[in-house]
Amino acid sequence: MSRQIKHYLGDKDVQIILGTLLRVGVIVSTSVVLLGGIIFLMNHTHQSISYADFKPEEAKFSSVAEIFKGLKTLDGLAIIQFGVLLLIFTPIARVVFSIFSFLMEKDYMYVLIGIIVLCVIITSLYLDVVH
Repeated sequence: MSRQIKHYLGDKDVQIILGTLLRVGVIVSTSVVLLGGIIFLMNHTHQSISYADFKPEEAKFSSVAEIFKGLKTLDGLAIIQFGVLLLIFTPIARVVFSIFSFLMEKDYMYVLIGIIVLCVIITSLYLDVVH
């Protein structure tokens, strides 16, 4: 007779995974931003900058699609923006993982709270992109 042992994630396991997720997300996004900064500085060493004229409407990478197009050409600014996107999506991944861990524990009140938090985050990101 074989016994099957079911192992569910405990609270300590979930805390370790969430802490690791946040730590790795910050380290990876920082590394990507640093790499993009180095590439940008290598490609623009002799460019003169005028701080008198600031035109935000001429921003190159103002959408996610443009950032991914810039990544294909290894544009330094696109890589920096991608690192910032990774930093933004790190806590979102934490909320999603928390929702799944609460589902595994069958703690539906916290699942509902997590879904509400996720909806607020996504709505705020969407409304910021629209403006």
